[in-house]
Amino acid sequence: MATHGSRNRATGGVRPDVVPFDLPQLSRLSWELGARLLEDDAPCHSKWERIGSTWRLSIFRVETNTAVVRVQTPVGRERFYNIAELDLATVIPELEAATRWQRLE
Repeated sequence: MATHGSRNRATGGVRPDVVPFDLPQLSRLSWELGARLLEDDAPCHSKWERIGSTWRLSIFRVETNTAVVRVQTPVGRERFYNIAELDLATVIPELEAATRWQRLE
C-alpha cells in the first residue's frame, strides 16, 4: 500500500499529509542515519499523537543547532527529518494549533 503525501522537493520525497507543518528547509534522512542519530539517547523535546489514529511524531535535539523529527506510521514504519533548531519556533506552534494532534507529555 502506498503512503499518500504531499510532494516536497526539499525533503527529497513524500511528506505524509498528516504532518501538520511543512518547512522549506526540512530534509528527509535515511532510516539508517535517523535511527543512528537517536540511538545515543538524544534528548526528546516533545512527543505528539494524532487523535483517532496511531500516527506519532517525536522531536529530538541531536546537536546544538539541529533537531530530528521522527514520524511513526500506524504500521510502525519510521521516517526521519532533519530541521534547524530555530525552526522549532515555527513547528511547535503549528503542532499546538493542529486540532488533530495532541502533545503526550
